[in-house]
Amino acid sequence: MSDQTSLFTKSNFKRIGEFNSISPEIFKSFVTFEKLALAEGKLSAKFKEIIAIAIAHITGCPYCIEAHVKQAKKNGVSKEEMAESIMVATALKAGSAMAHGVNALNAYDGNSDDELYRASYIHRLGEFTQLSGDAFKAFSAFDQKALKAGVLSAKEKELIAIAVAHTTGCPYCIDIHTKAAKKAAATKEEVAESIMVATALKAGSALAHGVNALVAFDE
Repeated sequence: MSDQTSLFTKSNFKRIGEFNSISPEIFKSFVTFEKLALAEGKLSAKFKEIIAIAIAHITGCPYCIEAHVKQAKKNGVSKEEMAESIMVATALKAGSAMAHGVNALNAYDGNSDDELYRASYIHRLGEFTQLSGDAFKAFSAFDQKALKAGVLSAKEKELIAIAVAHTTGCPYCIDIHTKAAKKAAATKEEVAESIMVATALKAGSALAHGVNALVAFDE
């Protein structure tokens, strides 16, 4: 076995095409889906790349970050737009952990309800003001600033938030941010396209990491 000091190198990603010969039908199907998910539609190709950057930071895929930041820049995305997208992703990933805190409160208090994800549970979030006041207030302030309109509009940030919420799998976040996006005048078609970008990027992260499996298998 070779002594490989780095498990992630840009050159490794060049091996992604090998899946076309190892598993051609499935690989081609994924590539077709990814192209359609990121193609111009109700949402622009530029904005879809902004969403893709956010999702790549949630999946933690360095290959995806590299590829989509470069494509986003090519599509005219500014560094400020990129940064705001990352901040929304950061807030939503933290928010998913925070939102699940209501489940922890239920478990700690011995809630006998068989339902684990009742929409009303989210109202318990305010209890953290007393339980961990300074930290909770700091998180809330960050979350509000991250979702506030900047170089990206409030509507765009909510669409990013929906995509991220589907990647983190937080039902509270999906409910809250879908309603907020609708309030910000997002259409159902725009919401659907943001979800498709998230789906493609989450799947793409798994496939991209396949190059690491190829390297490991061949050692």
